[in-house]
Amino acid sequence: MNAEIKAQLLSVGSADIDEALLRGTTRTTVPSSGPGAGLESFFLKSGGHRVRLSINSHSPLKIAGDSQEVAVIRDGVELVQAELEPALCHCPEQAYLTISGRCIYDCKFCPVPRLRGEVKSQERILQLVEEAERTGRLRAIALTSGVERSPEDEARVAVQEVKALRERYDLPIGVSVYPSKTSSEDLYAAGATEVKYNVETLSSPLFKKCCPDLSLPLILRSLEKAVDIFGRNKVTTNFIIGLGESDECVRFGASRLADMGVIPILRPISPHPLRTGEIQVQRPSTDRLLKLGRMLRRVLDERGLCADRAKSMCLACTGCDLTAHRDI
Repeated sequence: MNAEIKAQLLSVGSADIDEALLRGTTRTTVPSSGPGAGLESFFLKSGGHRVRLSINSHSPLKIAGDSQEVAVIRDGVELVQAELEPALCHCPEQAYLTISGRCIYDCKFCPVPRLRGEVKSQERILQLVEEAERTGRLRAIALTSGVERSPEDEARVAVQEVKALRERYDLPIGVSVYPSKTSSEDLYAAGATEVKYNVETLSSPLFKKCCPDLSLPLILRSLEKAVDIFGRNKVTTNFIIGLGESDECVRFGASRLADMGVIPILRPISPHPLRTGEIQVQRPSTDRLLKLGRMLRRVLDERGLCADRAKSMCLACTGCDLTAHRDI
C-alpha cells in the first residue's frame, strides 16, 4: 500500500468482506464515539500503512483471501494485498476507550446523541486496558468521551481515569474531550501525554450549522492554551473533510492551527444512517484527499511540526486518515 492506494480506500471508507474472515482473533471493532460510531469496521495493514474500513455489503470494494492475507478488489481489479490486523480496543496497538458514549450536544454529523451508548466505570476501563496489555501488543492508552452532563464533569472524570491509569502503566496516555476552562492543566497534572480538542471545521457558517451547541472560539482558545501546557507536537484536532468546506478553507484552517502549534487531522466524513437528511455531506474523493494531505504536510513542515512524533490517539493509529509524515 502507498498513499495513493490508501487514499482510494479512504475515499470509499467501507468494504464488503466475508464475515468468516473476521472470526477468531479480535478483527472487528465498533467505535462508540465520533461520526463513525456504531458502525462495525476492520483494519488492513500493508507496506507500513494502515486503514480502517467499515463493513458494507454494498461497497464497491471487495475483500477476498484467507484469514491472514487478503486482496482488496474494485471492479475486478486488485488494488492491494494486505494483512487483516487485530484491534485491541477500537484500534491496533492501543486501548482507545470511550468513557461516555452519550452526549448532550447535537452535532449534526454525529450519531452519539442518538445511540445512548455505555458510560464506562473506572473499574471497566481498567479491566479493558488490562485485557489489552495481556495481548503483548499494547503500546498506548487513549481516552475519548461524549458529554453526558457537562464538559466540566466529563473533564473531571477523564482526569480521574488518567490518574488511575498512570498509577499502573508507564505508557503514553492521550485524551480527547470537549474542553473545559481547566481541562488542559488538570489533564497534564494527572499524567496525560497528549490532548485533542476537535474544531470539526474552521468555516464559521458550517460550524454554526453542524455544531450549533458548541463554541468554536472556546475550542481555539483551549487548543492554544494546551500547546502552552503540553508543548508542540502533543496537541491535535480533528478537521472534518466533506461538510461542504472549500479547499481554501482547509488550507487556511490548517495554517491557522499549525501557527498555534496544533496538528490538524484531516478526517474524511463518515455519513451515518442515524443522521441522514440533517446536513448534506460528501465523502472526499481520492484526488482531494491526496491534494489536501500534501498541503497539510507542507504546512506542518514549514512550521517544524511532526505528526509522526505522536504516541497515542489518531495520529499514532492512522487508520481513518491520510496522515502527514506517516502516509504522505
